[in-house]
Amino acid sequence: MDGLVRNRKIVDKYSVRGRVFHKIRDDILEGKYEMGEEIRETRIAGELGVSRTPVREAIRQLELEGLVSVILNKGAVVTGISPQDIEDIYNIRTLIEGLASRWAAEKISPRELKELEDIVDLTEFYINRQETEDLVVLDNRFHEILYESSHSKPLQHILSPFHHYVQNARRTSLSTPGRAEKALAEHKKILQALKAKDADLAEATTNQHVKNAAYNLLKNKFPR
Repeated sequence: MDGLVRNRKIVDKYSVRGRVFHKIRDDILEGKYEMGEEIRETRIAGELGVSRTPVREAIRQLELEGLVSVILNKGAVVTGISPQDIEDIYNIRTLIEGLASRWAAEKISPRELKELEDIVDLTEFYINRQETEDLVVLDNRFHEILYESSHSKPLQHILSPFHHYVQNARRTSLSTPGRAEKALAEHKKILQALKAKDADLAEATTNQHVKNAAYNLLKNKFPR
């Protein structure tokens, strides 16, 4: 019984740390912190109703991921995602997500195809209503299904963090004039390639889609 209680405490401890970590990381990635802003352990602990220990542990993990930097006599400050980080992430996504689509063309299930069709239809509906926030949710889900329909756990594991890190960037990209309509047209091409089980076309159209998204984002958010 003592061992069971100890194990349960360990699980609880890490689940609290995980909750704190994901909350801070999401806030950083969604732009709720400015670059260089200090993360105050006491304030976060109070807001989340936890001790400072899981906050401190979460900050250590965020430092390993490069999202914060711990400075002597100052504490943790936000470094966030730089333009170069985003460019690198999209370049990696171009290669890996293209592979996901190639495998999806060979393995996608009727249920997954139907969900992609529904997303495309809903996207068109929300574009007409100019509801950007709903478009971001649908766009995220479209790409999640591409990963899932590759039926490759290693590939999904690789892509998942990149997908999370660019959610805020994707929101910015889709809100620029004309991009949502172009993204919809690109999604339709990917869907048609998947329906035709054309692996070459699925990979090529997905590669181009990610490149277009990266170009649009970097041009509008980080002009050079």
